[in-house]
Amino acid sequence: MKKSLIVLALLAPLTLTGCVIAVDGDRDGHNINSSFDDREYDNRKIITALPLKSSIIDVKTRLGTADFTESYESEGSTINVLYYRTHRVHKDGLTTKDECTYLYFVDGALTDTGNGADFNRNMRT
Repeated sequence: MKKSLIVLALLAPLTLTGCVIAVDGDRDGHNINSSFDDREYDNRKIITALPLKSSIIDVKTRLGTADFTESYESEGSTINVLYYRTHRVHKDGLTTKDECTYLYFVDGALTDTGNGADFNRNMRT
């Protein structure tokens, strides 16, 4: 009897090799979308509260790293354009500029915001 219990105890772990243990199973399959939704909402909330002439440093502190950036000189001024994801257009899990809001800075001061898909450098100069 003892031998069969020992053999059974040794073989039992081998039968569990196909088992999967789910941790936080309620969120299974929704982690990517939930994190995008949360991030989009947080970004919209912060951007809505930004006053014009906010400094680029303050904005980066509040929003973190931008999804896309552009920097260039125009008519003696330094232009920075930061893009932050604020809404979903494509259900592919990737971020594109048309899913962002752009923040337009002239010499470090916020002067304009808008839909990332609508930004065109040529219309600014």
